Amino acid sequence: MESKFGHKIRTARSDKNILLRELAPLLEMDTAQLSKIERGERQAKKETVLKIAQILKLDLDELLTLWLADQICEVVKNEKNALLAMMVAEESVKYLKK
Repeated sequence: MESKFGHKIRTARSDKNILLRELAPLLEMDTAQLSKIERGERQAKKETVLKIAQILKLDLDELLTLWLADQICEVVKNEKNALLAMMVAEESVKYLKK
């Protein structure tokens, strides 16, 4: 499964003509780590998401949403009741937000 978060940052980075080797040090990581995040082979930390949004001038809410969605998918991807569990979780989140 392709990482929506990774695809978004790879596209934004490419659109701005920024190389992996230029962005990685700004995020205090090596090029291989950033490459794995873009390919969805590694999850970024939330602090990294905040830095990426700032550096690439991306909408923070959109980027956090994609990041969190990838996190959720990683946890439930092989579960038979994944969709049902997410619906239950959605109701719980709605309740907690009241």
